Amino acid sequence: MNKLVLSPSFRKAYKKIVGKIPLLQEQIDSSIKLLEKDIYDVKLKTHKLSGDLLGCYACSCGYDCRIIFTVEENNNNQTILLITIGTHDEVY
Repeated sequence: MNKLVLSPSFRKAYKKIVGKIPLLQEQIDSSIKLLEKDIYDVKLKTHKLSGDLLGCYACSCGYDCRIIFTVEENNNNQTILLITIGTHDEVY
C-alpha cells in the first residue's frame, strides 16, 4: 500500500483553494484517495514533470486543478509526498 504524506505547503495550498472554490473539495479528496491506491489511475492523468520540477509528478483533480507530488520507493512500498495543489498557472 502507498503511504501518503502531506507537506506543510500542500496543506496551506489545499486550505486556500478549498476556501476559494469549496466545490473542488470533493474532487480533490477523491483524487487524493485514487493517488493513494494507484498513482497511474487513468482518471488522474498522472505525468512526469520537467524543468524546475524535474523528478516530480502532476495529476489532475479537476479541469484547472493540479496536484504536484514526488514518489519514493522503499522495499516494494511507495511514499507519496504531496507538495502543492493549485490551478495550472499557480503550480507550474
